Order: sequence, then C-alpha cells, then structure tokens
Amino acid sequence: MIITTTPSVEGKRVTAYKGIVFGEVISGVDFIKDFTAGLSNFFGGRSGTYEDELIQAREQAIEEMTQRAANLGADAVVGVDIDYEVLGANNGMLMVTASGTAVCIE
Repeated sequence: MIITTTPSVEGKRVTAYKGIVFGEVISGVDFIKDFTAGLSNFFGGRSGTYEDELIQAREQAIEEMTQRAANLGADAVVGVDIDYEVLGANNGMLMVTASGTAVCIE
C-alpha cells in the first residue's frame, strides 16, 4: 500500500475515494522513562527514551490507518497528516494520530 502526504500519487490515477481513515495511539510514559529523560535534560543531549516512544507510537498509528484503508479495499492513502498531543493530568500520555484519504489507484 502506498502512503503519502501528497494529495495524489505521481503517475497514478485515483479511481475511487473510499473515505477518510485514521489511526490513533495513546501511549503512557512511565516513571523510568521520565527519570532517564530527566537525566538527559539535566546533562544535555537528546532523550533517546522519548524519541523511541515517539517513533513507535507514530509507526503504530500509521499501521492502524493503513489497515483501516485496506479493510475498505484501498490501494493507497493520500494526504496523510500526523498529529501529536500530550494528555493527562501530568502530561504523562502521548497521543499520535495519523489520518488520510483512502483511495483506489491505477
């Protein structure tokens, strides 16, 4: 399946629009991750712990969106947008949402 942020797939023609599809992931950040990220913040540098969590959440959201498009019989998802948000009383949850338009192409 082709996944793209562009509104079309170069060299392909959209033959059917199947609808908007979403993939959502809400991931909790635990005490250990907070602690190691705090050390990175204190000593400087990047927080590999949070980066790994973000990458994993994004990949899961895209996979969920792709599966929903496949269930509709789509060949591609165009106009993909990825959004990030923190949730919870202490901002301890990360929400990643992937959305796009499921289409058939030829």
